[in-house]
Amino acid sequence: MRIAIVTSEAIPFSKTGGLADVAGTLFKEYLAMKHDARLFVPFYKRTAEQFSGLISDSRIEIDIPMGHAARTCKIFTGIMRAPTPNIYFIGNEDFFFRDELYGMPAGDYPDNDQRFAFFSKSVLEICKKLDLQIDIMHCNDWQTGLIPLYLKTLYRQVPIFKKTASVFTIHNLGYQGLFPPHSLEVTGLGASMFNPEGIEFFGKVNFLKAGIIGADQITTVSKTYAEEIRSHEYGFGLEGLLTKRSPFISGILNGIDYTEWDPLNDAFLADNYSRSDLSGKQACKKQLIKKTSLKRTASGPLICFIGRLSSQKGIDLLADAIPYFLGQGANMVVIGRGDGSYQAMLLAVSKRFSDSFFFCREFNESLAHLAYAGSDVFLMPSRYEPCGLGQMIAMRYGTLPVARKTGGLSDTIEDGKTGFLFGEYSLTAFIDAVRRAVKAFDDEKAWRKMIGNAMEKDFSWGKSAQAYIEIYQKALETNG
Repeated sequence: MRIAIVTSEAIPFSKTGGLADVAGTLFKEYLAMKHDARLFVPFYKRTAEQFSGLISDSRIEIDIPMGHAARTCKIFTGIMRAPTPNIYFIGNEDFFFRDELYGMPAGDYPDNDQRFAFFSKSVLEICKKLDLQIDIMHCNDWQTGLIPLYLKTLYRQVPIFKKTASVFTIHNLGYQGLFPPHSLEVTGLGASMFNPEGIEFFGKVNFLKAGIIGADQITTVSKTYAEEIRSHEYGFGLEGLLTKRSPFISGILNGIDYTEWDPLNDAFLADNYSRSDLSGKQACKKQLIKKTSLKRTASGPLICFIGRLSSQKGIDLLADAIPYFLGQGANMVVIGRGDGSYQAMLLAVSKRFSDSFFFCREFNESLAHLAYAGSDVFLMPSRYEPCGLGQMIAMRYGTLPVARKTGGLSDTIEDGKTGFLFGEYSLTAFIDAVRRAVKAFDDEKAWRKMIGNAMEKDFSWGKSAQAYIEIYQKALETNG
């Protein structure tokens, strides 16, 4: 099958979150499955700096219409498996040679509508220019939402796309790509699309909505999230449309890359370990305590949080609960960046409890690996969580998650067996779940059994990749 994965970020080339892990790993999985897979991703500044030796300029340029003007797309290619040039980097220095992918701490880039309308059109124009016959155009999140709609409108009569079907994956419905009405001009879509049945959304242009109405099949990143997004609580105003499109919506749980996340072969760990021999995990715990300068000899577990500092991730609950956790004899490590107010809050906590609390406000890959391995408990008190990768990685490393029962967290964690779940989004419910974890931690035999259960879980990509192939077949049938 000829598959194009279109994404605004993909490991190892660019990353701000889980989307990059999913796109990059799924692409590798398809290559291993012998599919003709192609990856389309912007040629960002950081990509150019870090991978210059692996990326070449094709010397091919295409003019992309953007409203009343045109912008130049330069095509760069990367070789992962010779001789197939199966990675296409879409270049435009004005749009993509910036310090960050989507915006600065003060807010999103104001021209993100232009940047990703350009990216979406460029993907389709590259396929035309290079005569790339694509069966499935797999698009991801709002940054690529225009493509499924383009295939049904502006590019409907283009011969090369006559049999091309689209699949649109919603990784997080909370991010929709909302722009002013005049953004319609840069998309190239006519004024007839600016209505509630089209891509208008409370007076704005909605790029994510374009993907939902245009795609032949829609997926989310867990089965529970596929149900949740059709409710008022989690639908972010799109629940009506999503309910209407229910027959075409499926939930496929993300996986994790077992070559990267393996405690037995993790290059970031000085002491490796396995489910049958956990001695290395204790050594990692000592190393983590030393590296984070935690001075208190605590009787309780070492607790960690690794992730984005945002309201979605439940940081308000986390910050309020930290004094309680430390009061119960625990040490704690938090690694993450995001909202400035949350960063300031956690910095204040680290000064107040310097002997038992450590906060790293930049993502540090080696420290993150060590924290997954050296911690006892992993926290995910999310308001909502489409899938979540942290809890899977934590279980892989024998670190038991405490998480809210929502989205992918409820699909991957078995309460009392591989971790601890709480339902109500409240400080009381969160603390009660951690209290249960601490009680279990005090029973060494029970705790080791839970660690074994967690490490036994299979979150590799093989099963999920095959589920996507089945959705692709459905999309081809829908489009046909």
